[in-house]
Amino acid sequence: MLKEIEGIITREIPYGETSKIIHVYTANGIISIMCKGAKQLKSPFRATTLKFTYGKFNVYYKENKLSTLKSVDIINPLSKIKNDITLLSYINYITELTMQVIKQTTDNLYEDYLNAILKIENNLDPLVITNILEIKYLDYLGVGLNLDSCVSCGSKANIITIDGDRGGYICSKCYQQELIVDKKAIELLRMYYYVDIKSISKLKISDKVKNEINYFLNTYYDRYTGLYLKSKDFLKKLL
Repeated sequence: MLKEIEGIITREIPYGETSKIIHVYTANGIISIMCKGAKQLKSPFRATTLKFTYGKFNVYYKENKLSTLKSVDIINPLSKIKNDITLLSYINYITELTMQVIKQTTDNLYEDYLNAILKIENNLDPLVITNILEIKYLDYLGVGLNLDSCVSCGSKANIITIDGDRGGYICSKCYQQELIVDKKAIELLRMYYYVDIKSISKLKISDKVKNEINYFLNTYYDRYTGLYLKSKDFLKKLL
């Protein structure tokens, strides 16, 4: 059955001397597709089946089995990302994280994942977009943030900082010498969680605030998620 599948290539696997298998992340999950002859120099699939290509894949579809590629209509080659080692490192991390999170949920994460990548391709701050996605994913990992009150006493008043080790907001009464962050960082955590990534058109956030939020999330992920991702380590070293 010939079928059109829209998605992003998240993985390439060599198959024999001339072919490869690609994993395409779609609104219906991961689809595995055989690309016959795609590694040959003159193959029309050589350039259209590269990792992180966003397109429409016309395949001879086999449910729960390996489909076979017929043709590709590229929607966005994501050239800016592919030609920038920093942006590529962000996308590698976002992808590895997403692949881990989808193992923990039956919910569809494709739209958030796709929109995050497209925003980064369109010059929005990759750190902010990545942090937004990280916050949204915490619920699926079973360690969602309490964005309403102090993690120690439950008070909604006088929140003065955030702390990754303690797990969220801290009020003045429960403060124990944690790093005091900018008030804007406290406010933006909630915005990051609720914002529709697709609707974001511009971002004006100071480096100080961005770094405070990122440090909080790095610490929180390390302490509460149990995830170890090589792409995250590489990204930390790069930045």
